[in-house]
Amino acid sequence: MAVEITDANFEEQVLKSDKPVMVDFWAAWCGPCRMVGPIIDEISTEYDGKAVVGKLDVDANQEFAAKYGVRNIPTVLVFQNGEVVGRQVGVAPKQTYADAIDQLL
Repeated sequence: MAVEITDANFEEQVLKSDKPVMVDFWAAWCGPCRMVGPIIDEISTEYDGKAVVGKLDVDANQEFAAKYGVRNIPTVLVFQNGEVVGRQVGVAPKQTYADAIDQLL
């Protein structure tokens, strides 16, 4: 399962990570987000130990969604060394998310 990322733990979980980090910005009311959620959970399992994969509920945690210009959800951002190195807005095939991590490993 993906890690729960919040405004409180974002810096520790994402910005200070020594591994690539994928963050799914989502909300419970968002239909397309419910399509991406299970894919993110699968990616989390497959990349366990190699990358951090998490979900951030934008309704409960607005600080970092705003900081990174997340205006549409689902948006998946990929970070490496505290910097955004990838962005996928909307629903994409699982391979798109896997490729985003693979190119950083």
